Amino acid sequence: MPRRAPFDVPQVLGLLPDMAVARYLSRGMQSGQEHPPQVALRKASTSLPENEARWRSDAIRELVDEAMSRFADNRTAADGWLAPRLHATLRMTRSEAGDGRLWNHLAMLVAPDYVVWRHKGAEVAPSSRFSGPHYTQCFARLWWGAELFRNGPDYRPVETACAVQDILNTTLRLDVIDHRPTAQALIRIVERLLTAGTPRPGDHVNALSSAVNTAGSTLVYDVLAPDAPPLAEELRDWIAEREEAAPVHWDRLPEGPDDGRVPTHSVDALMPLFDKLLAEAPIRRRGRTPEEAMESTQSTTVPTQRQGVSLEKDLPPWMG
Repeated sequence: MPRRAPFDVPQVLGLLPDMAVARYLSRGMQSGQEHPPQVALRKASTSLPENEARWRSDAIRELVDEAMSRFADNRTAADGWLAPRLHATLRMTRSEAGDGRLWNHLAMLVAPDYVVWRHKGAEVAPSSRFSGPHYTQCFARLWWGAELFRNGPDYRPVETACAVQDILNTTLRLDVIDHRPTAQALIRIVERLLTAGTPRPGDHVNALSSAVNTAGSTLVYDVLAPDAPPLAEELRDWIAEREEAAPVHWDRLPEGPDDGRVPTHSVDALMPLFDKLLAEAPIRRRGRTPEEAMESTQSTTVPTQRQGVSLEKDLPPWMG
C-alpha cells in the first residue's frame, strides 16, 4: 500500500514566495525530523483557483506516495516514473510553470517528505531541492524535464532522459535544450550510449552537452534543423481536458499534449554534427558531490522553474 502524508495537505496548490521558504525551511524539515509549519506557510501562500481540477493536490500526492512505495529500494529510478506522470497531471503552460512560487508551495506544503526521501544525503536534503532553479528544485526539474524532452504526446524520450541523472542535473540548465530537435538528438545519443553499455554515460552526456551548447553560440540550430511551430490551441485543449481526465495510469505512460512532434528530418540533420562533437569532446571523470555519489550507486534502467520560455507571453491574472 502507498504511504500517506504524515501531515495535513492543502487541497489546492498555491504560490509561496521565496522569502517564506527562507524563513520557515528548517534543518529539521530538511532532515525529515520535523513537519512543515502548515499554519504559517498557508498564511504566506496565495491559493490557486480551487475550481480548476489541475490545481488540486490530491492527484499529485497520490503520485508521490506511490513513487516512494514503488521505488523504496532505488530512489533515483523514481524520476523516470514520476516526471511524465507529474507533467500529465499538473497541466499548464510554460509561463505558469516558470513561476517558482508554485514549486515552492508543492515542496513545502504538499510533499516535503518526498523532497527529503528523494534528495536527502548523509544528513539533509539541500535547500535548493525545496526552492531553487528549475534544474535543481525537486519537482520543477521533473516537470521541465518532461516538457523539454517529450516528443509531442510521447513521453518515452523523458524516461531515457531520466535514466542518466546528468541530463537533469546539467543538460537541463542549458538554453540550447529549448530547441526541440536538439533535445531529441541528444536523447538518441543517450539511447546509443545506454544500449552499448558505455561506462559512466553521464560523463559522455556532460561532454556532449557542453560541446553542443558551445557550438550553438555560433551555429544557428533553427537554420540547421528547423522545428515545427508549436500548436498552441492543441496545448490549451489538453490543459482544459484535465477537468474530466482520469488519473494517470501507474503502469503505462500517459499521453502528453498533441501539440506537434519534432520533425524527424531535423533530428537526422543534427546527428552527424553531434556524433562529431561527441567524438572530439574531452571526457572528464568528475568528482562527485555526496548526493551525486549516492545516486551513482543506484542503477536506473530505461523501460522497453523555467524563465523566459513561453508559448504564451502573458501570465494569467492570478500570477501577476
